[in-house]
Amino acid sequence: MNNSGIIRASEFLCPGVCMGAHYGTDGRVAVGRQFAAIHWNYMETSLSDSSELNTLRDLIRWGASRFYAEELCFGHGTDNAFDEARTLVCHALHLPFVFPEGYLAARVTAEEQQAIVELLETRIRTRKPAAYLTHEAWFAGLPFYVDERVLVPRSPMAEWIEKGFAPWLDAEEVDRVLDLCTGSACIAIACAAHFDNAEVDAVELSPEALEVARTNVQRHDLEDWVHLYQSDLFDALPQEQYQLIISNPPYVSAGELQALPDEYGHEPEMGLLADQEGLAIVVRILAQAADYLTDDGILVVEVGNSEALLVECFPDVPFHWLEFERGGQGVFLLEAAQLKAHRSVFEAVLKT
Repeated sequence: MNNSGIIRASEFLCPGVCMGAHYGTDGRVAVGRQFAAIHWNYMETSLSDSSELNTLRDLIRWGASRFYAEELCFGHGTDNAFDEARTLVCHALHLPFVFPEGYLAARVTAEEQQAIVELLETRIRTRKPAAYLTHEAWFAGLPFYVDERVLVPRSPMAEWIEKGFAPWLDAEEVDRVLDLCTGSACIAIACAAHFDNAEVDAVELSPEALEVARTNVQRHDLEDWVHLYQSDLFDALPQEQYQLIISNPPYVSAGELQALPDEYGHEPEMGLLADQEGLAIVVRILAQAADYLTDDGILVVEVGNSEALLVECFPDVPFHWLEFERGGQGVFLLEAAQLKAHRSVFEAVLKT
């Protein structure tokens, strides 16, 4: 799964060397040059005596080595072992992810070292993504509480939310947004933050996920702007008209779900799995969205690896596939008029 909720401190430019710096959607950037001299033959060394781990650099390097040796998967906010290790080390020390380079040489106490090593080993033993161990994930420049009741935020749509979906929308004119399958409410809250005048309705079927969403709405003091609904898509919604309907619905097929790495097994299956080879919920959204859009409104939906199948099912629908500067794919945009023009096709598929 590709995502742009990634925190990326380093880029592997050639074998054995970790260099480069990239921005994640949270706006944080780490300097990969801090680890530029570390080579793979050194990284593969496992330190049996943790007393040798004296500095932040030692612990981050050791954690990354252990993660690579254990073949962990990274796709829940980071995309490499260095950043995953750094996230956990910083959390254990109550430090921000980004700090002055000189801090890497800072020595830790024995008590701090033990806490860090235990957290890194927990990541290996449980295969839980770092976000579930720290209970924090970043999306569109904002922090969110997360636990195993919701997916870890990682949609590439953050990039387009920050852009206000121009040129299709004028961010200043948007006053109503609908987020379907809101989960942690990261998309809904990001929309409220980036569309200054918009009220956002956020829909979620899972009552457990709604508890997490409510925590995040309160955390960002947006109770007057983000309204939560327990609903199966549009079923329990009032008949409102929105300039933007946005959704990152379940779109993983049963076969694909079984093949995912262990880390994804900690996420709620309800947030990932969809019938009809991953398209069941997407087609329902396509068939109903036009009734809830203003005449100049747009629908934006992430379908990930189901992109090819969706195009195969609806070859005459003019899906606009958004492009991403920070990585990502599988997100389409349709205008209200296009949805109305092809409504009968969507409805016919629903009946099959």
